[in-house]
Amino acid sequence: MSLALQTFSSVKDANAALQAAGTRYLGGGTLVVRAANEGDVSVSSLVRVTDPGLSRIAVSGGKVRLGAAVTMAAIARHPELAALAPAARAVGGPAIRNMATVGGNLFAPAPYGDFAVALLALGATVVTEDSEMPIEAFFAARDGSRAIVTGANVALPGTDCFRFLKVSRVKPKGVSVLSIAALLQRAPDGTVTSTRIAMGCMADRPIRALATEKALLGCKLTPREIAPALAVAGEGIAPITDPIASAWYRAEVLPVYLGRLLSN
Repeated sequence: MSLALQTFSSVKDANAALQAAGTRYLGGGTLVVRAANEGDVSVSSLVRVTDPGLSRIAVSGGKVRLGAAVTMAAIARHPELAALAPAARAVGGPAIRNMATVGGNLFAPAPYGDFAVALLALGATVVTEDSEMPIEAFFAARDGSRAIVTGANVALPGTDCFRFLKVSRVKPKGVSVLSIAALLQRAPDGTVTSTRIAMGCMADRPIRALATEKALLGCKLTPREIAPALAVAGEGIAPITDPIASAWYRAEVLPVYLGRLLSN
């Protein structure tokens, strides 16, 4: 099956073209092109945008704007994005990281989209041509959205308060069994004062570990004090089953790896 490719210089024009049936947006192409090559007949036309702003990284005042076309390789090598680099490097191998984008990760279904897990933990906002919304709202509505994402805004965390872990069977570039990101703020005595924890593969898109977040408040990150938080890690999850791992297995190993991440 042949695919038509439409190229636009502006997001506005591309958004208009994207409303037609059978069209899909083409960013890095790591998922949509593969699906087409595997026989996805629902796609007849691809839309892409050449606006250089979509590939721009802008760091200012402790915050970063990541254009939707920014690649994982660009994030991993950026000198001011060291805190985000582990999550970017978790996405595939070098060839994939040279193509995989911020926007693609936001739309990728589990078990893909590891970088989106990090963005959820960091409380990012997702930007389109005419709006900006919290990332939780974006994930809730993304299946029905036809608007092109232009970027994501996020406050840069300190390297000592942000943690990321990806578990895979094939290292270093295997598909995720699960991924976890945690933003932890602590008092001088080590007590957790605020936290955001995001998980990948625990649903069809990244989700928050709300019960665990609540249970961690006021705790120090010792095995004894985090035990109650690990015990409730499975609340609200609906893990996926795929050729990599079953839902049962993912649910069983989640508290194990979450404990390792928190105790690190």
